[in-house]
Amino acid sequence: MSKSPNPTIQQSQRRSVPRYNFVATTELTEPNNQIRLSGRATEISRNGCYVDILNAFPVGTVLNLQITRDQGCFSSKGKIIYVHPGIGMGVAFLETSEEQLEILDSWLVGLPPAE
Repeated sequence: MSKSPNPTIQQSQRRSVPRYNFVATTELTEPNNQIRLSGRATEISRNGCYVDILNAFPVGTVLNLQITRDQGCFSSKGKIIYVHPGIGMGVAFLETSEEQLEILDSWLVGLPPAE
C-alpha cells in the first residue's frame, strides 16, 4: 500500500519560478580576495542559475557573477546556496538591476524547461 504524497509538502518544495536548460560561459569573482573562477551555466531562472565547476566557492559566499553568451552579457551579485562537490553549485541572484533583468528575460524566452 503506497502513501499518497502530502500536497502541502509538494507545494512548498516547488520553485517560485521555472528553471530552463541553458548553456553559457560564467565567470564568478569573490570580491574580498579577488578570486576568479570560470564555469558553465547549465540551468537558469529569473532567480539564479546552476554552474558546472570543479572547485566551488563555499555555501554562503557572496560574489559577482557574469554570464556570457552570443546574445550578450548578464551581470549580477550572487550568493552560493548549495554545492555539489566536484560537480557544481547553485547561485541565487542578488540585487539585480532592471537593465540586467531585461537581458535575462530576453534569454529565457523560448528556452526549453528543465526537468
